[in-house]
Amino acid sequence: MSTHRVFDTDVQQIKYAVLKEVIRRAYEGGLENSYMEIPEIICPGPKSKVRCCIYKERAILQYRIEMVLGGKKGNDNVVQVIDAACDECPAGGIYVTPSCRGCMMHACQDACPKGAITIVDHKCTVDKTKCIECGKCVKACPYSALILQRRPCMQACKVKAISMDENQTAVIDNNKCIACGACVYKCPFGAITDKSLVLDVIDILQKSENNTKYNVYAVVAPAIAGQCRDSRLGQVVSAIKALGFHQVVEAALGADITLYHEAHEWAEKGIMTTSCCPSFVMFIEKNFPDLVKYISSSVSPMVEAAQLIKAGDPTAKVIFIGPCAAKKLEYNLEKTHGAIDSVMSFEELQAFVDARGIDPAKLDDTLLDNASFYGRIFAKSGGIAQGIVDVAKQYGVEGIKPCQMNGIDECRTNLLKLKMGRAAENFFEGMACDGGCINGPLCITHSPRNVVDVDKYGSEAREKTIDNSVALYQLRNKEHEENNEHVAHKS
Repeated sequence: MSTHRVFDTDVQQIKYAVLKEVIRRAYEGGLENSYMEIPEIICPGPKSKVRCCIYKERAILQYRIEMVLGGKKGNDNVVQVIDAACDECPAGGIYVTPSCRGCMMHACQDACPKGAITIVDHKCTVDKTKCIECGKCVKACPYSALILQRRPCMQACKVKAISMDENQTAVIDNNKCIACGACVYKCPFGAITDKSLVLDVIDILQKSENNTKYNVYAVVAPAIAGQCRDSRLGQVVSAIKALGFHQVVEAALGADITLYHEAHEWAEKGIMTTSCCPSFVMFIEKNFPDLVKYISSSVSPMVEAAQLIKAGDPTAKVIFIGPCAAKKLEYNLEKTHGAIDSVMSFEELQAFVDARGIDPAKLDDTLLDNASFYGRIFAKSGGIAQGIVDVAKQYGVEGIKPCQMNGIDECRTNLLKLKMGRAAENFFEGMACDGGCINGPLCITHSPRNVVDVDKYGSEAREKTIDNSVALYQLRNKEHEENNEHVAHKS
């Protein structure tokens, strides 16, 4: 996991540099001076690389440090705006370029559903008071003379949670936001970012005193298979252990158990949506409240794996490591029952490993083999749909017709069909991120190769069915119940 261009963008690189320096200081000292010293280390000058001057660039870095230290006080959303970094991107809506030929066809005018386009002096003219920015005129113009100008963050946000204030600064409506983090990855200036919980992770690790006070477990998302470019997955697992974790467990183990639950729950409900993606669940809750009854009651694989760990090791602390911004919100929800103690992203893991001077490429492999083929392919869009039919048949459940919903736009389309009673399917797999978790906003890289890596990771699973995962789940549940009965009897 070296840093020679492992990130997709320079925005991620700057974010990484701040994370790395904060983590280093948290261990070695000097964190109290971070606001003054880190900006000068990262941006020594004398000239600014991006902003108007070196002073603004350093000031923005101070705000980035604030996000690493836990974000803005009083704002519970994990996705937040760094106001000073917002660069007033153009957002003019439909713009008519000089390429307009004043043609006779007037396809733009015919395509407009609101009558916002008129022809003045043989040229297309847009009435902004009527325009709804649907883009139909853009598609209709034979000369590509019309452009739909939207801010990258607003374009990325499929739930219209981002607007602009009077200063042309991005504002997030937390009542609409589903914490998917699409805007985090798409903002070209890094003005929208996720708050970090990395100091909480460090605190948990340090207070364990090398796992003598309690054991600290890392639950890693299966999407990690697509993040290992300069070392093998087994070496990355060894690096995680070198950070001070007692054991590394696959979230895919929890995914196996989730499939078991969902197959049986669907048999009772007949119609169901998945509950693995917290942003998808929030999307239903905020936009389709009458469909909430169809959401699976299963906890997410992250929580399922953590509950399994704590059933066997009640004093354990569990940290989830993955590509998802919404997990930083989900872990703290009441329905998770405190199974997860904190969350760290793949970006943060990269910074953590490098800050501690660990080179995964120099480490031996640690086997990661907790889960089945089916659990591992949860990382990609369609993975649950691919597995649910086969798994359900193992338990005598027939008739599941899965619908793979890839990204919020597809989720909206198919949920509308379900709401109107026009859906041909009866099991709806929802992923907020296009492509699934392999394209989560906090991935180190979003390469098309990620899906190939995850498929390979799934095919290499020793277990080809979920049987052993379910057996372990049932055994741990039985032991947990017996322990509770023993404690109740003694009291």
